[in-house]
Amino acid sequence: MAVHSSILRDVLHQTDALKAADSRRHRRLPLSVPGRFMRADRSEYTCRLKDISVGGAAVVTAHTPDPGERVVVYLDHLGGLEGTVIRTTPDGFAFGFKVTEHKREKLAAQIMWLANKDDFPDEVGRLHERVGTRGRRTTLRVEEGVIIDVELLDVSASGASIGTPARPPIGSLVIAGKTRAIVRRHHGHGIGVQFLSLLSPEALRERFP
Repeated sequence: MAVHSSILRDVLHQTDALKAADSRRHRRLPLSVPGRFMRADRSEYTCRLKDISVGGAAVVTAHTPDPGERVVVYLDHLGGLEGTVIRTTPDGFAFGFKVTEHKREKLAAQIMWLANKDDFPDEVGRLHERVGTRGRRTTLRVEEGVIIDVELLDVSASGASIGTPARPPIGSLVIAGKTRAIVRRHHGHGIGVQFLSLLSPEALRERFP
């Protein structure tokens, strides 16, 4: 099953304006990942993500903060999100947040990956034929902006296997060669990445010369 790239486009094209009434101008995607949140008094409680967009999220928890309260929510694979409680719900609360353009793009990619990760086997990208490229060099740009010289072990229309001692977090956004990708797994020789869109043979030759 192909990556639902329309999900990424929908999320990226949403506006960053979050109305006080949480008008749901952002497309919320149902996702369930564990986490915890910190209230304004610095007390911490467990929670679980219910749905999320690039402008807000709803979580399930037995401990409910007050509407208008500032919270910091830490979610597996997504990191920390600081925002304001919009409303309480019978099983938790919804909160809104604003993020920088860089964080917004990263968050959208992470949401896409989480929404689609069950559609892919453990061997990332094996839905498309891999071409061996062992010995070919390329670059890997990680979140911190660091560019690493790496070995391109193999590549397909949907992903690549990269030889490197670096281990960017699974789910993080990277740039392999000239292509944006999500780290899908770690293996003995490096990492496996999934491209954010399918690449034609011509695009593969251009981006991995």
